[in-house]
Amino acid sequence: MKNNKSTWFLLILFGLSIQAQENKPKNVLFIIVDDLRPVLPTYGANQVVAPNITAFADNAVQFNNAFVNIPTCGASRASILTGIRPTRKYFKRYTTSISKDMPDAITFPGLLKKNGYTTISNGKISHNRDDMTHTWSEIWRPKGKYNNQDYIDPKTSETLEKDGLPGVYPFERLDVADASYKDGKTANKAVKDLKKLKKSGEPFLLAVGFLKPHLPFNAPGKYWDYYDEEDIQLPINNIFPKNGPKSAGNWYEMVKYKGIPKNVDKEAKNAASFTLDENFAKQLIHGYYACVSYTDAQIGKLLRTLDELGLSDDTIVVFTSDHGFSLMEHNRWSKHNLFNVENRVPLMIRVPGLTQKARSNSFVELIDLYPTIAELVGLEAPERVEGNSLVQNLKDPSLISKSVGYARIWNGDMVVSPNYLYAEWRGEEGGNVYDNMLYDLKADSLEMNNIVDQPKYRKLVDSLSQQIKFKTVQ
Repeated sequence: MKNNKSTWFLLILFGLSIQAQENKPKNVLFIIVDDLRPVLPTYGANQVVAPNITAFADNAVQFNNAFVNIPTCGASRASILTGIRPTRKYFKRYTTSISKDMPDAITFPGLLKKNGYTTISNGKISHNRDDMTHTWSEIWRPKGKYNNQDYIDPKTSETLEKDGLPGVYPFERLDVADASYKDGKTANKAVKDLKKLKKSGEPFLLAVGFLKPHLPFNAPGKYWDYYDEEDIQLPINNIFPKNGPKSAGNWYEMVKYKGIPKNVDKEAKNAASFTLDENFAKQLIHGYYACVSYTDAQIGKLLRTLDELGLSDDTIVVFTSDHGFSLMEHNRWSKHNLFNVENRVPLMIRVPGLTQKARSNSFVELIDLYPTIAELVGLEAPERVEGNSLVQNLKDPSLISKSVGYARIWNGDMVVSPNYLYAEWRGEEGGNVYDNMLYDLKADSLEMNNIVDQPKYRKLVDSLSQQIKFKTVQ
């Protein structure tokens, strides 16, 4: 009889232990990469070497139609962290600060911290390091060896200090260790944090922001060696559409670097009138691919550490980017505009006990991440959050819960669906449209024939313009 009581007591303790484990809040590893378009093998870009992200996709739901709400760094990150759409009044520029634009917003790190989570920001999460500091238990960013742009060649660094970006090429290839550049340092810091967090036993949000493949395309030489430049192909749609709107042509940022002829009277290049040398273009694409492979290796370190520490079964992993980047598509080298390639991003979510390898074709806007994370950890998102939870899509990846996405930047607004991409530019809210473009994505997936002026599409253009106004979710 005594033995029976002991057995029952042990069984009860075991049952309570399992129940406690099931009720334990799940950790969150949030990985965001700067300027990463879906140029990954699982998205069909087989020329790119990214074995760690590819392996991660084996237990995650990959969203094939994920779009940012604004294709510029600071504003996009502010929108993601708050779950709120950018407008002409707030979340407008790459320098956006939530603390300035919307100081009373409850970000998803803030929500988790308020509910007992340790929240750590490593690398670039918000654009500004000290944005919404009260929502983080710790904020850490790496420092470059010589400069903030993360050039580590001494001669290049001297030139940079003397002449600025016009004196240096937008890439660097050196045979150095991963931790010589900032992203390697960020990965190492995140690994250390995971070990500390494991010991603490407390639920955590570890947000890790990698810089590459953002300009300049600097990566250790071994990642450049993955690719033969002679094999790199320029995109098929490497010219600006003849009838493309002028507002969609300007590109900036890369214009500042050596190797790009400088304009005397303006900062931008226009895709309708300027084309880079083909060899230089291939060198830039080579650099971008090398940076993707470099960042993939850093992500691999984090995922292996999760496994080694036994944290994978307790940790939700979200992997995405703040916007895409044109690599000579439409003769552009930039984000900051409303073509598909500058707004579509990779998105993969792995939830222990819920997800397995699957692909979802439902449309996603990155404002949807906030309510998704909140629901997955058992919290309620604030009413102000505009996104929709993706939990049902994770349970049933075949579900199409949304078939449109919206993005905007400066005077332009865009709506994209499986059939069409429409963008329009207005001088002021509610003002007249002074530029627009419409692409039939079924017949013209490369967006090379702007059909907006064809009479048979007038009703469709009016309808899509109204959709943009009211942000109708279908």
